[in-house]
Amino acid sequence: MTRRESIDIIPCGPIVGSIRPPGSKSLTNRALVCAALASGESHLDGVLDSEDTRVMIDSLGRLGISVAHDPLARTAIVRGCSGSIPATSADLHVANSGTTIRFLAAMVALGHGRFVLDGVERMRQRPIGDLIEALRQLSVSAEALSPGGCPPVRIEADGLPGGATEVAGSVSSQFLSGLLLAAPYASGPLTIRVVGSLVSRPYIEMTLAVMRRFGAEVAVAPSGDSFVVSNTRHYVGRSESIEPDASAASYFWGAAAITGGRVTVEGLGPSALQGDVRFVDVLERMGCTVERHDDRITVVGGKLTGIDVDMNAISDTVQTLAAVALFADGPTRVRGVAHNRHKETDRIGDLATELRRLGAEVEEHEDGLTIMPRPLRGAALRTYGDHRMAMSLALVGLRVADVTILDPECTSKTYPEYFDDLERLTGSARA
Repeated sequence: MTRRESIDIIPCGPIVGSIRPPGSKSLTNRALVCAALASGESHLDGVLDSEDTRVMIDSLGRLGISVAHDPLARTAIVRGCSGSIPATSADLHVANSGTTIRFLAAMVALGHGRFVLDGVERMRQRPIGDLIEALRQLSVSAEALSPGGCPPVRIEADGLPGGATEVAGSVSSQFLSGLLLAAPYASGPLTIRVVGSLVSRPYIEMTLAVMRRFGAEVAVAPSGDSFVVSNTRHYVGRSESIEPDASAASYFWGAAAITGGRVTVEGLGPSALQGDVRFVDVLERMGCTVERHDDRITVVGGKLTGIDVDMNAISDTVQTLAAVALFADGPTRVRGVAHNRHKETDRIGDLATELRRLGAEVEEHEDGLTIMPRPLRGAALRTYGDHRMAMSLALVGLRVADVTILDPECTSKTYPEYFDDLERLTGSARA
């Protein structure tokens, strides 16, 4: 298949329709790790087929764990290793998947041998030093080989001791999630204390929920900053259904807000495991109507007003909100997302650059940005290899003529069919 270098977005009227996004990347990779470590066989349904999940599955295979993945059926059958990593050495290439490198860096510490984890050039700029330090506190021989505590990661593993460790929470919640996922197979109970503020806390709640479904036992301190994981309650293979991706759903809810339409996302309700379903609460504050049901959420566009919002807990939807904010009356101030600068790209600075290219006035802050709507113009928008830049900025073209998304194929990281689904829903995307 020829790789598309760009895609034009054609403006449309109010969108009315429903859609079910593919399975959650975050839940898929968490379930894969739990199933890989479990005793027995697990059957996963609704598995996302994307770059992030493929590199996870490939890496598990290189560690000697059998994963039979059927992308068309969206299923995976995983034969668990009962917490004993079969391989004694492996070189794991994780592309630009933060969940994969951070989860597996902790997981391979359970093994016995030499493991190296690496990725694309951008991955070598994404920090992992806080996780490495937490592993070292447990006497794991671990090293980040690039400046600034960034990958490649080299681990000389001889099992994961129990005891206590501390991990910083201000850069990524994935460091804590990685430690939690591996902890049931430590040689003793493991206490993990978070130092400083913890970003994206709903992702930790997601991790704990998946762990418990597979049989782990975790006690959380009332303060929420300390976790004790039992090493006597291990994962057991099970059948698990993966929810549709709530971060992906945000684009379609955003499309309803921008076009004044009505879009229903099927398969997600207010009680979903993924914190990003709360993005609809933000749209409601801006003037949209939200209809919540157990198995679906509908957003109806309305007159949009700028807001001041802390998005620390749902930081993966900041770019979606930025696209919506361009069409609001008054400024929108986004707070609490300083860690977004360390994602697939600088999701504050690079986002501001592209919004200005569209004609918006944007003020950057240490922890976010302020968007002042101005008359907009078409532009060829760079995506910086970041799937969320491509998917969110495409929404602007639903209202503004001559918007072109460069390198649209970067959406393969989490949602390869995004532009096809957008076209089916709106009839407005053209290659």
